Amino acid sequence: MITPGARTTVFDIDGTLCFDGRTIDSRILSAIEDCESAGHQLVFASARPVRDLLPVLDGAFPGATLIGGNGSLVSVGGQVRARAAFGPGELGKLMIEADRFQAGYLADGPWDYAYTGPADHPILSRVDQGRLARRVALADLPAVVKFLVVEATDMDALAEAGRALGMSVNHHLDEAIIDFAPGTTNKWEALTSLGIEQYNAFGNDINDLDLLRNARHGVRVGTHPGLDDLACATVPADPDAIAAEIAMLASVTSAV
Repeated sequence: MITPGARTTVFDIDGTLCFDGRTIDSRILSAIEDCESAGHQLVFASARPVRDLLPVLDGAFPGATLIGGNGSLVSVGGQVRARAAFGPGELGKLMIEADRFQAGYLADGPWDYAYTGPADHPILSRVDQGRLARRVALADLPAVVKFLVVEATDMDALAEAGRALGMSVNHHLDEAIIDFAPGTTNKWEALTSLGIEQYNAFGNDINDLDLLRNARHGVRVGTHPGLDDLACATVPADPDAIAAEIAMLASVTSAV
């Protein structure tokens, strides 16, 4: 359950808590447990769909709220719902651009997914690790909440085409992928739609920009230049440093 006025701490997953695509270090988990015990309600907000958050958390923090697909999916009390999806016309226009640039993609529905990229692409190591979903054709998805391009003849031009269509576009240059979401959907927008406006946040990448910008206490993990001057603190991508920063927040007793 969400309590809008409660102390809240929001965590990105990949590159913030998880560095191998599969697990979270026990030191970080222990610090998050202490944070929860100190009265902070927990939110995990990721580019991953909810389906792919569950294996990484591995049963920990069952009461936490999950935001997936960069804000297009939410799970409260274990109930997953799509809160933003591409409209048929919007998706059709995106597919025209994807075809023009010969894109291979991962398209996520509320639970199942479609994939047309290379069979050996690293992204597949993070897709449906728990074998909870089905890989289907794009047309068989009841809705598309996220569209991730893993290869194209011109990634920069495709990213610009998506922006011109009014979509939220995160071009991850380090991973050579483009993440498209419908409209203005992002993690912070999803968080505020749940009634949470005062919170702490941990993030590492450009899709955490608004999340960190609007946090009461924002922590940048690593040194992504797109997040310069947005966070209150920067810590290295090291479990001890991250756990120490979480422990500091756990010791704060004033309401967030």
